[in-house]
This record gives sequence, C-alpha cells and structure tokens, in this order.
Amino acid sequence: MIKSFLSVAAASALAVPSAFAGVYINAESNDGFKGSKYTGRTIDLHIGYEGSVSKVDYYIQGGPAFTAVADVDGTDSSISGKIGGTFNVSEKLGIYGEFSGISIEDEDNNYGTKIGAKYSF
Repeated sequence: MIKSFLSVAAASALAVPSAFAGVYINAESNDGFKGSKYTGRTIDLHIGYEGSVSKVDYYIQGGPAFTAVADVDGTDSSISGKIGGTFNVSEKLGIYGEFSGISIEDEDNNYGTKIGAKYSF
C-alpha cells in the first residue's frame, strides 16, 4: 500500500509547476530508546523531490529502510517514505506538516504524522 501511495504522491508533486524544484538524496539514521535502554535503529536511504509553489514548500521522499532491533540478530529491510510541506504564513512564520510510513513484512504498516509551527526571529 505504501508503494502505491508514494507513486501517486510522486506523480502529483512532479505534475505541479513550481518556482523551485529539485531531486535530492537523503540518508537518515533514527535510534530508539525507552528510558535509558536502547531499543533499535532504522536507517532510511531515500530519494526525494522538493519544490515550492506560491507560499507552499513541499517534499516527497522514499526508498529502502533497514531496521535493527536491540538484542535481535540481523536486520530487516522494508520500504519507507515521507511527504510534507510548509505553508509560509509570512516571512517569519511557517506552519508545517509531515506524513510518514514504513512497510513491515507480515505486520501492519506503521504511520506517523507531524504538525507544527516555526517562528523565526
């Protein structure tokens, strides 16, 4: 399901005429902890596309993800991706959001959301 979501989102982003657009590569390592106990790591190796239309900056990225759980031998690979953007209310205030997901074999997919505001002085 996440593969088809990423395909549709990528096609949509590419179809939008933009003032600034570009392809990028993003490598990211995310470590997890519960209290002081290490729980595991996921490494994302994504290719993405970002652009800007009027007051909106957007991005979409996806690719393989490699997960290692603490105290478990081996690494699982899956597909992960993110889509997000910022609505620039003014030069100093932006409201942003992100939707992310990762496929997990033989389990339900995991999804996450983020929303916030950033004010620059």
